[in-house]
Amino acid sequence: MKELQFDYKLSRYLISKVAGRFWPSLYWNSKTSCLRFGEQREPKLPNGKWVKVKVKYGGICGSDLNLLSLNDSPATSPFASFPFTIGHEIVGEITEIGKETEHLNIGDRVVIDPILSCEQRGIKDMCSECRNGNYSLCIHKADGEISPGLLIGSCRDTGGGWSSRVVAHKSQVFKLPESVTDLNGVMVEPFSCALHSVMRNPPQSGDTVLVIGGGVIGICVIAAIRALEIPCKIVALVKHDIQAQLADNFGADQVIPLRRSSYEQNLAESLNAKILKPIFGPTVIQGGADQVFECVGRKKSIHDSLRFTKNGGEVVLLGLAGIMDGIDWTNVWLNELDIKGCFAYSTEEYKGEQRRTFDIAIDLMKQGKVDLSPLVTHRYPLEKYRHALQTATNKGNHSALKVVFEPKT
Repeated sequence: MKELQFDYKLSRYLISKVAGRFWPSLYWNSKTSCLRFGEQREPKLPNGKWVKVKVKYGGICGSDLNLLSLNDSPATSPFASFPFTIGHEIVGEITEIGKETEHLNIGDRVVIDPILSCEQRGIKDMCSECRNGNYSLCIHKADGEISPGLLIGSCRDTGGGWSSRVVAHKSQVFKLPESVTDLNGVMVEPFSCALHSVMRNPPQSGDTVLVIGGGVIGICVIAAIRALEIPCKIVALVKHDIQAQLADNFGADQVIPLRRSSYEQNLAESLNAKILKPIFGPTVIQGGADQVFECVGRKKSIHDSLRFTKNGGEVVLLGLAGIMDGIDWTNVWLNELDIKGCFAYSTEEYKGEQRRTFDIAIDLMKQGKVDLSPLVTHRYPLEKYRHALQTATNKGNHSALKVVFEPKT
């Protein structure tokens, strides 16, 4: 089968790292980069508790683009096994089942929670985080019966969504109701990321919430807040016209375009904040949002998230920020801000019971409280991967949000 793999080789890494700054397309040139497109064997079921899934859609995530652009911190490399097939946003159909998967059947339409924690790794004495349902915080992501990997899409034994077949442990597989379309199915994973961040850090009634970033995660944060019916004001800071339209459609009360000449003034007015001028350097913001969801992961967006949070407020980091120099942390101590990181999904308290984030996401879709299919703007076969990655990287030029692969079976 055809698939796209990331295969770390020092020589290719160095060539891409240097040349890619000037010619970004070299990051996905399979002759010189760590990206590999070609024919590979289908992954095998590790044991009877696993199933094989035929991929209908495999999403391109911002973290995948970070990987290919070699922006990931080396701190994540122990939690990957090379070469691995990329892709962790997956909707598909079960084609093979192990002997110990009683509740699953061939032909089931499913989505996959890609986190590879204790249970999937065959570790019987689970870590304390997994026992508490915090699977994204598992301490055994490099241990057990399968190779290291934070999740499917970074483990060489499981395959990934950028192919036609992938294997998953039965605990990772969630059936889709008939009312939830495949296009919503491929959005369950990114929506679960946003849902996890909101449910672990819920805005209070009457709060003003600032969402920085109008990409998929930023829009999903807005959608999650509205689907959970949290009564708060949402202000969105976005870059592109299509992002502004979608932020408005999904429930933002105000949408501020990221324009150099006016966004600070417009955002300050929206947040009822004051702009103060220091003797030199960036303007200082007095006041701001009760809570900020930072969904970009760039130096500027991190800086703005710290500036536009009010005294005693909270910043939730979802944007996969890595190594950054030159960020002024004065506001953190001066304004006594709470800074929270958020990764992936796990278990949440919902309507008085503990439920997996994926379950809640699917349930909200089934109830009709959220329809994320309009976010899927582009679909490509795997063979057109260069076009797909170019589109996903230059979203403004292509009016793109979520770009997905549609592998041939």
